Amino acid sequence: MDFNSMQFISDMENLSTDCGNMHSDIYRTLGLKELRKGVFRSPRVLRLVSSLLDKSVQKNEMLLETTQIKDVVTIFHGLRPPTVSIRDYIDRIFKYAACSPSCFVVAHIYMDRFLQQTDIRLTALNVHRLLITSVMIAAKFVDDAFFNNAYYAKVGGVSTEELNRLEMKFLFSIDFRLQVNVNTFGNYCYQLEKETAGGLQIERPIQACRVKESWSSKDDSTTCSSTISR
Repeated sequence: MDFNSMQFISDMENLSTDCGNMHSDIYRTLGLKELRKGVFRSPRVLRLVSSLLDKSVQKNEMLLETTQIKDVVTIFHGLRPPTVSIRDYIDRIFKYAACSPSCFVVAHIYMDRFLQQTDIRLTALNVHRLLITSVMIAAKFVDDAFFNNAYYAKVGGVSTEELNRLEMKFLFSIDFRLQVNVNTFGNYCYQLEKETAGGLQIERPIQACRVKESWSSKDDSTTCSSTISR
């Protein structure tokens, strides 16, 4: 594990003191404050992420059906939608890949960056492959223990060779921008809670801040950009 990953874990363990009571309360309600070891119930963040992605997929597929917009087919697209729902797929990854709950927030941030850098829209044909790829990358960067690609491929229902290709495509698409600072992580948690728990429409996209290339508890000075309903 490199220094950046170790620093990420260290700062994540002290989020309540670094980010204030508001973010600390959100982390608790999302289930991010619980230790992964011995946790058998699904943390709330999984339901919120899956709900947000599911609404985005529904919106995009309706848009593709009712307009002249053509879907951009990539290596993340399958020939047909998987029979497993997004919620069940995320639960399966959490159960068998033993990722920390925070890993799914980071994966969500990575997916957002990927969508910003490409012309891809989330649909039932690509969301599962984007999920397993982003979660695997997040686990490697965030968690202190993780599996090899062959294991994640088995969990995700793809071949090892395919997952290797998906990982490389994903990383190059986001320019290997894996750093996530404390404030960006907190902002995503806040917007995730606000968008889904508040019952707001997905048409109002999450404001995702671009992050600096270092882990820091300082405020982001960059502007925010609209993203995730793509």
